[in-house]
Amino acid sequence: MKIYLIGYMGSGKSTLGHELAKVLGIPRTDLDDEFEQKYKISIADFFEKYGENAFRELEHEVLTDISLIPDLVVSTGGGTPCFHANMELMNKTGLTIYLSATPELILSRIEHQARKRPVFQLIKGSDALQNIAMHLNTRTKFYEQSKITTDAENPDSGDLKKKIFEYFSIIS
Repeated sequence: MKIYLIGYMGSGKSTLGHELAKVLGIPRTDLDDEFEQKYKISIADFFEKYGENAFRELEHEVLTDISLIPDLVVSTGGGTPCFHANMELMNKTGLTIYLSATPELILSRIEHQARKRPVFQLIKGSDALQNIAMHLNTRTKFYEQSKITTDAENPDSGDLKKKIFEYFSIIS
């Protein structure tokens, strides 16, 4: 069983990924970590040096490789579903779960980690909350293509486990 966790930066994909992998008894990975290991550069430095378009091309390659691995919980980057038909790839090769978060929740979680989040560098400032809301709005149409949506504020890994098993029992 392959599970892809998607949502805006700060929605809790990495945290929930750890919990779900433990509950389901399968390995987990983080797409950003896989990128950094493969290319030996932090995403922030890559963005600064080569730009977002180059990052999205290589991110798609890493996602394609990961899509071939069975039994894995994958925490994706916030923009992953929005480029190169990645959402279609993830829906074809696994179960997508969208962690839906409000702009206020997102800002409270990411404002102290700005350096590690290159996209936040583009939208921070005095109107950070408004900028996050507008940016989130452009991505929501991709996120909502997920097969399951859950609240990012308090996701229940036990409840998600039931929904995951229900989903996989329906498709098998």
